[in-house]
Amino acid sequence: MMNEAVRTIMTTEVVTAYPEQTVGEIAELMLRDQLQQLPVVDHEGRLVGLITSYDMWRDCRVNPDSESRLVGEVMNTRVIKLAPKDKVGTAAELFMDRRFKTIPVVNLNGKLKGVITAFDVIRYTLRKEYKEPILFRDVIL
Repeated sequence: MMNEAVRTIMTTEVVTAYPEQTVGEIAELMLRDQLQQLPVVDHEGRLVGLITSYDMWRDCRVNPDSESRLVGEVMNTRVIKLAPKDKVGTAAELFMDRRFKTIPVVNLNGKLKGVITAFDVIRYTLRKEYKEPILFRDVIL
């Protein structure tokens, strides 16, 4: 079950940020779409970082003008990433580490192809075991 490639369960329609956007813009976007983290890409779609609500919170504690700062100044550039052919089990193991909630999936050129979340792995595992939802049918489908 965990030998499936992450490309089969990853989210491919990803909301992203650019390094030259402001933290204020991204905060509004994250609030509106209820997101905790966003991959940061260049204009060719290559992953250059990840910005999280924690990154923004930490930055605003030391920078009073945090909202006007650029994402590129606040984002984390040391990002764990997976390839589309990596296994769901690899993602699950990384999520168990508890430092990760979203992992970007990139091709060999570093271009963002999607993201995989801990929720994606849970949903995949549940659907393998139970073909039909047990509870909350209208919410899960």
